[in-house]
Amino acid sequence: MAKLFVVPTPIGNLEDMTLRAIRVLKECDVIFAEDTRNTVHLLKHFSIEKPLRSYHMHNEHKIVSEIVVLIDEGKTVALVSDAGTPGISDPGFLLVREAIQAGLEIETLPGATAFVPALVNSGIPCDSFIFIGFLPQKKGRQTKLKSLAEEKHTMVLYESPFRLVKTLEELKTYLGEERKASVSRELTKLYEENKRGTLAELAKYFSEKTVKGEIVIIVEGLSKKPKHGEEKEA
Repeated sequence: MAKLFVVPTPIGNLEDMTLRAIRVLKECDVIFAEDTRNTVHLLKHFSIEKPLRSYHMHNEHKIVSEIVVLIDEGKTVALVSDAGTPGISDPGFLLVREAIQAGLEIETLPGATAFVPALVNSGIPCDSFIFIGFLPQKKGRQTKLKSLAEEKHTMVLYESPFRLVKTLEELKTYLGEERKASVSRELTKLYEENKRGTLAELAKYFSEKTVKGEIVIIVEGLSKKPKHGEEKEA
């Protein structure tokens, strides 16, 4: 049956590719990928031979209607990103929205995403959290940081290795040096690292080393401390 499949791919370790994801990619009519140069290696590894086309942030507005037409005409389309689940800080949302508006069937497979293992591994409460993704690089950055200072839920952020120290320093300034946090990088890969501590400790630690790989930052939310004369809830 014609539909759109949203297919997660490994964030590093190819063993994290699910059997179902492999089957879907083998059975679909065409695969749209964030970067075909990266995806072709994944397909070769699992002996998948299907037409491969680009779908990324620079062309999604141009070709999204074309993909919708393909599905409407009876084709089964699979969408993948370079790593993880499409739509989570990767292209995918626009296509899913347009497919819904067109009344098409969509099936999203469970699978790899970077923030879940980082969150669970942090030791910071994960029963209630908010996904921030990447902070604004310029406009709105300070406003966002100020709002995070009052956030009571555990916070999940993505960052590049080139901006990690800057972001940790800013989080330390706006949220406080003693706020607990965790930094995970190179998840599922050979040199995976999970470093826990206060924002001050993490900023110092990563300022003294060369950082590589995609990064997830977990920060504890603002604790609700009782005011003077109030008692804590039982």
